[in-house]
Amino acid sequence: MRRRQFLAGLAALPGVALAQVDPLPAAARKGKVTVVLPQLADNGNSVPIRITVDSPMTTADHVRSIHLYSERNPVSNMANFYLGPRAGKAEINSRVRLAGSQKVTAVAKLSDGSVWYDTAAIVVTLSACLDES
Repeated sequence: MRRRQFLAGLAALPGVALAQVDPLPAAARKGKVTVVLPQLADNGNSVPIRITVDSPMTTADHVRSIHLYSERNPVSNMANFYLGPRAGKAEINSRVRLAGSQKVTAVAKLSDGSVWYDTAAIVVTLSACLDES
């Protein structure tokens, strides 16, 4: 049994809900975070992404975590990155799978308790993350 089939069966049970999580806490502010995606991706299976956070990365002032959310993927929380002052630089370069054209949101939690975010839109011509049953 595939994972998606299991989750679909689980969602069909009474009283079980698999809701997408709202990535933005009420206190989140736009700024300090920059998400860089291509405007157009021919294939959603491997899309380059860069996330940077404006932080000095000192013991007193650093990024604790960066969370990456997708608007249309089956699982909205695509990735979580945990950093500390010894990271030296608050920058993530990676590749993600995207299920179609959508907005991607990065949320950064800083050591002072503040939460910052940024979003980027992308057009995907060939979607990934689809169930091929």
